[in-house]
Amino acid sequence: MSTTFTMRIDEGQKKLISEYANMHSQSMSEFLIESAMKAIEDQIDLDAWNAAKAEYDKNPVSYSTSEAKQILGLA
Repeated sequence: MSTTFTMRIDEGQKKLISEYANMHSQSMSEFLIESAMKAIEDQIDLDAWNAAKAEYDKNPVSYSTSEAKQILGLA
């Protein structure tokens, strides 16, 4: 189910967004939705990386590919 979303932007911003979307064969709605979803995905990825980095910093152990295969029972 689709819904309508209204936002206020100044005319210069609207023109810039519209022209950019048109250059990429998208409507403003498509471009704005895609941009918002990419921003959310990027933040989720960054949060996951930060969590993994913090975990690694607590216990900085790494494994070679062959060691990882053995641990996972793939060798």
